[in-house]
Amino acid sequence: MVRIFNTRELVRLASVLAILMASKIGVCQNTSTPLLRLQQSRAYLNIDANVQHGMGLYGITYGNPGDVWQYPNSLSCLVVYGDGKYVLEKRDEPTLGRPKVKRAEGNLGADDLQRLKAILDDEALKKVKTPSMPELPPDAQAVRDIESVDAQIDHSGTTQRFTLVKERVKTGALISATSGPSTGMDSYLDNGVPYKKTLSPLMKWFEGVEKKSKSDLKESKPQYCAPINIG
Repeated sequence: MVRIFNTRELVRLASVLAILMASKIGVCQNTSTPLLRLQQSRAYLNIDANVQHGMGLYGITYGNPGDVWQYPNSLSCLVVYGDGKYVLEKRDEPTLGRPKVKRAEGNLGADDLQRLKAILDDEALKKVKTPSMPELPPDAQAVRDIESVDAQIDHSGTTQRFTLVKERVKTGALISATSGPSTGMDSYLDNGVPYKKTLSPLMKWFEGVEKKSKSDLKESKPQYCAPINIG
C-alpha cells in the first residue's frame, strides 16, 4: 500500500530536488569554463508500481535501494564552449536498469554561435533565477513525475544558474470529514511559468541543436548528464 505523504514532507523533498540538481549540473570533464550548460530531465517516479521500496519518495535516493535513474527517465544535456565546440549527451532508460547513453560532438557555425550569444545576452534572461518550488496541494499523495530545466550560463566570468521544475502530483486524499474525498485528478505544478516567454528562444535553439545532431549520436558512457536525486 502506498504511503500518503503530508504536505510538509513533500515540500521538503521538493526543495531538496532543486538544490541537488543545481549542484550536480556542473559535472563535466572539460576543465575550461563553458559558455552554456543546459539540461532537460524527466523522471517517471511510478510510486504505485514500485512499492518494493516501501518508503515512497523517501526510497528514491543515491545508492541502495536505488537512484532515480532506476526509474524510467530521460536526460538531454548540452555543453557549449566559447569557441563554438559543443557536446550533446542523451540518456534514456525506458527499461528499468538498462540505460542507453549516446553522445554527439561538433562545432557550431559562426551564425549559430552568434545567435546563441545574442540569446544569452538578453537582459530578461540574465534576470532568471531559481524560483521557489511549486506549492503542493493539501490533498497531495505522491509525485508521479518530474520535469526540470537546469542551466548554467557564463557572463564574462559571472555565472548564472537556475533550475525550473514541473511536477505531476497524485491527489485524492480525504480533505476533511465534511468535505469528503477530492476528485482524484492529477495536479500539474510549474514554477517556471513566469519565465516561459523569456526562455522560449533558448529552448528553441536547444531543440534545433538536438535535431541537427540526431544523426551524429553514437553510443557512449555517461559523462555529462547529471542524474536527478530527490531523496
